[in-house]
Amino acid sequence: MTVIDNAIYVDGRRVASPTTLSQTAAALQTAGGFAWIGLYRPDPVQLAILARQFDLHPLAVEDALLGHQRAKLEHYGQTRFLVLRPARYLDAEETVEFGEIALFVGDDFVIGVRHAESPDLAAVRGRLEAAPELLRRGTLGVLYAVLDQVVDDYAPVVSGLENDIDEIEAQLFSGDPAVTKRIYDLSGEVMEIQRAVRPLQGMIASLRAELESDDAEDADLLELRRSFRDVLDHVIGIVQQVDEYRDTLQNALTVHATLVAQRQAETSLAQSEQTKRISSWAAIIFAPSLITGIYGMNFTHMPELEWPIGYPLALGAMLAFALALFFVFRSKSWL
Repeated sequence: MTVIDNAIYVDGRRVASPTTLSQTAAALQTAGGFAWIGLYRPDPVQLAILARQFDLHPLAVEDALLGHQRAKLEHYGQTRFLVLRPARYLDAEETVEFGEIALFVGDDFVIGVRHAESPDLAAVRGRLEAAPELLRRGTLGVLYAVLDQVVDDYAPVVSGLENDIDEIEAQLFSGDPAVTKRIYDLSGEVMEIQRAVRPLQGMIASLRAELESDDAEDADLLELRRSFRDVLDHVIGIVQQVDEYRDTLQNALTVHATLVAQRQAETSLAQSEQTKRISSWAAIIFAPSLITGIYGMNFTHMPELEWPIGYPLALGAMLAFALALFFVFRSKSWL
């Protein structure tokens, strides 16, 4: 089912539930109030019906159909067109799953087009119908409730990211090579959250400015301004947290690179020390081997072969060379 709900509200109460989209405008004209239509991945025919009934701009309709839009607020005459990017955190995969909601908000209608399972706007509708104070404030009351739900759903996402960042900080000094990929992946999720949340600051500020230009003495408008201000405060807090997370991940990546370079330097130093030891012993062994090799040629005309002290002299020379090289290398801390 692509039509999740279709209702007419007057003074905060549901007074009609048209069975088809083509009946909605007629029912609204009869009953008054405003219409709230919820759609889930509608087809072009359904949106075309609503576009004719409520004079929706073709560009906004196209954006709502295609999806994959950035978070934004646009005005087409008296109709506001909003795109929101709700999110939920999948802890097992350590990823953030993003959805998309397109909202057409006019003076007497709200049309919500949802492209993902969350958030459940039917739950938002049920909550408003159970406490109809916001519904009495018209379509902007519905808009506030949807915005509030989307922003509230960011809280567990931010908490999930915070837990993962805490784990990364502990993992940095464990020597686990997988931490690099984890930092990069988490940085990507944080940037996606920034793209989804940061535009809400300007969007909500613009909505509040529109309300301030209306009747300043109207109690409902005053309460709506306060409500939007509360959502804006939450958004600002989330933006600040996410910015801190991005900085933390960048610092973690820098620390990780430093640790890797330090480990490589320690490994290189250890290898250099081993090379020095091996070279020293090779040089010590080389001197006796040279003398032994010369004496082992056994040519006839070698005067040393007839020396009575030749053998002990050769042994002494070998020992002297070996000891001299040993102490030389020892003094240089090669051994």
